[in-house]
Amino acid sequence: MQHKIKKIDVHLVSHPITGGFADATRKVETIGYTIVRITTDQGLEGIGVTYHEVGGEATRALILNNMAPKLIGRDPLETEAIWQEFFHYLRGVGRKGLMYCALSAIDIALWDLKGKIVNLPLYRLLGGNQTKAPVYASGGWTSYDDDQLVDEMKGMVARGFSFIKFKVGVEGGTNPRRDAERVRKVREAVGPEIKLLLDANNCWDAATAIQAANRVREYDIFLFEEPVFADDIPGLARFKRGTDIPLGTGEHEYTKFGVRDLVAAEAVDILQVDGARVGGITEMLKASAIAQAFNIKFAPHAMENIHLHLVAALPNSLFLERLLMFEEVTAHVFKNAPVPVDGYMHIPDLPGLGLELDMDFVNDNDDARKLGSA
Repeated sequence: MQHKIKKIDVHLVSHPITGGFADATRKVETIGYTIVRITTDQGLEGIGVTYHEVGGEATRALILNNMAPKLIGRDPLETEAIWQEFFHYLRGVGRKGLMYCALSAIDIALWDLKGKIVNLPLYRLLGGNQTKAPVYASGGWTSYDDDQLVDEMKGMVARGFSFIKFKVGVEGGTNPRRDAERVRKVREAVGPEIKLLLDANNCWDAATAIQAANRVREYDIFLFEEPVFADDIPGLARFKRGTDIPLGTGEHEYTKFGVRDLVAAEAVDILQVDGARVGGITEMLKASAIAQAFNIKFAPHAMENIHLHLVAALPNSLFLERLLMFEEVTAHVFKNAPVPVDGYMHIPDLPGLGLELDMDFVNDNDDARKLGSA
């Protein structure tokens, strides 16, 4: 029997960050999820998420006021048709940013519903057969002193991670020599076998970034992420020409068109698009296909519980990213979110994404409800 979309709910769940977490370009004070629930007339529910740090209230309003009315009565299997309709409907108010976060959450929820309708885990629906995916640990803020940084990196290794990532761009990116010293200390602390990934969070111009990368080249860096401003595609290409450390970028790109431009400019080695921003599962498949056509690795940014099925299914996938600062809120929001075991995340043998919301926690911590708007 054909399903029809009957109801759309949106929840905003945030979690304050204490301890002065900061990267090279900003201080992180709040993290969280914008959660979309799409329910069919036969009682199946699909879950989609995007970020709720800044702008969650606007994303929620856009979904409920402008997008939900166009979804009621639709067949949830029509992911491509629905995606294209929203792309054209909303193109005048934003082809990046909050509009795509909203579309991403809706699309992810529809794909979750697809899996539940046909009673298959999403990775199988995507044609994959792997039941686990490698994952790296991500943290190491520039606001940490050297001992805090080294302790956290050693803690990641103790938890079974063989790939670990930390921030560079200390003192607002003004002291690359100190960054090199911090990289040295981490390498000496974790040994030669652990793969080190660095993230500069857009802090440098290309010339400075090249100098910074070549200062740490001797420490065997696996990936250097966003060394220059994400929209400076010529600068990314210049960085790529100036060092042999692989360049990771893409988490701030939206749609396949942004991915196309990165790839065409030879400005990426490891593509890090984010399904909660780029346009959901529908657009992630196209982004990955562009990367695959150019023999570029696919390594989604964050949202590991959403990206797990994609990384397990897509042939050019490298690994997942587990942001340590999201671990607590994720464990509360979902009753059954997978956790890394010896550097891998295992896929639940459940339909769709295989995730179940803890609605008691979500309702008790819904920011919109607290504000009296739900």
